[in-house]
Formats: sequence, structure tokens, C-alpha cells
Amino acid sequence: MIWANTVDAHAQEEIRNLASLPFIFHHMAFMPDVHGGKGMPIGGVVATLGVVIPNAVGVDIGCGMCAVKTSLAADDIPSDVLRKQILRGIRKAIPIGMDRHGSPQDEAFMPQGFDVDTLTVVSRQYKAALRQVGTLGGGNHFIELQKDTEGHLWIMIHSGSRNLGKQVGDYYNEKAANLNKWFHSKVEPDINLPFLPIQCPEHRQYWNEMNYCIEFALCNRKLMMERICSVIGEVYPEATFEPMINIAHNYAAWETHFGKNVIVHRKGATRARLGEVGIIPGSQGTKSYIVEGLGNPLSFQSCSHGAGRSLSRSEAVKTLDLEAEKRRLEDMGIVHAIRTVSDLQEAAGAYKDISEVMASQSDLVRPLVELSPVAVIKG
Repeated sequence: MIWANTVDAHAQEEIRNLASLPFIFHHMAFMPDVHGGKGMPIGGVVATLGVVIPNAVGVDIGCGMCAVKTSLAADDIPSDVLRKQILRGIRKAIPIGMDRHGSPQDEAFMPQGFDVDTLTVVSRQYKAALRQVGTLGGGNHFIELQKDTEGHLWIMIHSGSRNLGKQVGDYYNEKAANLNKWFHSKVEPDINLPFLPIQCPEHRQYWNEMNYCIEFALCNRKLMMERICSVIGEVYPEATFEPMINIAHNYAAWETHFGKNVIVHRKGATRARLGEVGIIPGSQGTKSYIVEGLGNPLSFQSCSHGAGRSLSRSEAVKTLDLEAEKRRLEDMGIVHAIRTVSDLQEAAGAYKDISEVMASQSDLVRPLVELSPVAVIKG
């Protein structure tokens, strides 16, 4: 089933490839933000019988969103305080893009309860990960200050498992490809969807490392959020902060659907069980939403993870007007991150209309809070 009004040719091809897999369960679901990915479209949900597909999770394992409501009135924060104290303080506290901390962070900030020595990739990446926890990353990751319709300031973060997730994803995708070749799988290798059967030890190894990365991505967002709240608290000591809302949108999990226990893969899709609170961000300069899931069984109780790209990164750079995109944000009074032509990759014009995306999934989620951007820091 497809909730999107339009599906690009790349995504259509990937959907056909997924449909050819013999272990797909029941049907596939594609959210309103669906667009072409690598092997599986971003904005896709597939359930499988007895196998996990690393590329149906992706390489930014555990990537997701978090949001915190503050007691501050956004409009009461002077522009110079916002820019010179809050935003500058956030940039000082949190490395962005490819940057990482100059020294390892305390191990207390890392996932707990795992035997790291048994995790092949995680164990060799652990020291590097100690410098990556609490960092934003690049691409479409962001820190955004927002305000709700009542004027309260919110903090929203989109980030994942940094290089750790990529190393795990790449390692087990290659493992799966080699295994599939060894046991003469009928799945064509060129569709980039090799799989790991639950009977093989590599499945268990991937599952354990994937879950570590999911937890690492959460630790990463939590540490960034704590430090952002600290920055704001130094400027406004009276500020209070509500508990953090967190959701992931790149992972696989055992779930029961249509009477069967299956492995559900969500790649750029958010779980939306009945009453479950989630986050659907817009693009830079557009609205975002705190939502409540409606538990629609046809979507495997899922919804979109954002607005979704309408232009590839290269198309955005080639076709969008830099001055027009900057002017659009400045006319709205948003402190933005569009500076150079390369920044057009993440301009609002590169994404689908979030209002149309939300309208297309009215049977999947109910909006609880509407948020408008105040200031954006991009990775």
C-alpha cells in the first residue's frame, strides 16, 4: 500500500525489487514521504518471515528524532540573545557535520548493558564512538528551535548513530551478500537486498550490533539535548524543560501483525501504534508536528518520518535559486543555515510540502502540536 501522492522512478524500481523477495510477509507499506534510497526506498515498511535485510534498515541505524518543550516564550527571546548566546553556545557544545569531540566523552553517556567485547564492529569502533556521542552529524540532520501555537519554545533534534551505524550496516550487508552467494540464493545480487536468515549466526550478530546502534543513537540525541538545555539554562536560569520525546525511524524489530510474529523493517518510517506519541519534522523553514499514532494495521502501525525529498541532492543544487531560498527563510524571520549553493541540498525547496504529507496520512496519525521554526542549525 502506498500513501504518497507521487512516487519517483527510483523508488518505484526499488518497490518492484522488494516485491520479488520470497520472504516478504502480507504486503508492503510506503509512507507519504517515500523516495528512492539504496536497496529499499526511504519511507518504506516491510515485514519479513525468518530473515533480516540490513539494507532495509540502512546505514544510519537508529536515526531518529527527539523533542523537548520548554517553559520559555519564544517571542520573548531577543534576536541578539538567540544568535550570540544560545545558538553560539549550542555550536560550541555540540560538534556538527563531520566534526567530533576533541577528547573521549564519559562512558556513562554510552549504551549500558551490552557486552561490547562480543560485538565485532562495535568493539573495534568503540573508542571512536566515545568521541562521536553527543555530536550532530551531517546531511539532513539538524538542531532546530521552534515555537508552538501557544508560543512556547521547543527544541528538536534529528540525528543518528554517526559512523558507528554505517560501519555496522556496511559490514553486515557485505556479510549477507557473501552468504547469499554461497548458498545460491535466488535473490538477484544487483537489487542490493541481501538477507540474513535467522538460523545463521550472522543474523544474531547483526541483531545485537543493530540494537547497540539504536541505543547509541538515542544516547547521542540525549546527550545533545542535555547540553542544549544547559546552554539555554545558563541564559535563562528560570527555564524548565519537559521530558524528552524520542522516536527512531531506521531499525528492524520483532512485532506481531496480521496474526504472525514477523521482523518489521522501517527505513525512514516511524512507528505509530494507537496512542503512541511521535515526531514528524518538516523541511528547513516549514512546520513540524508532534503526533499521536492511530495504530493503522495496513501501515504496520507506521507513519512518515518527515516531509521526504522531492529533489535529489544534485538536482536541488542544480535547480534551486540560492537567493530565493534564503529570502524565503529571512522573510519568515528564521535564523537559517543556507549560506552556499551546496546548502541547497537541504533547502525547503528540495522537500515535499509537509502539509500535503500530513493530509495524506490522516488515517495514520493525529497532530497534537504544530511547531514553527525559529532557528536552524544544520549538520
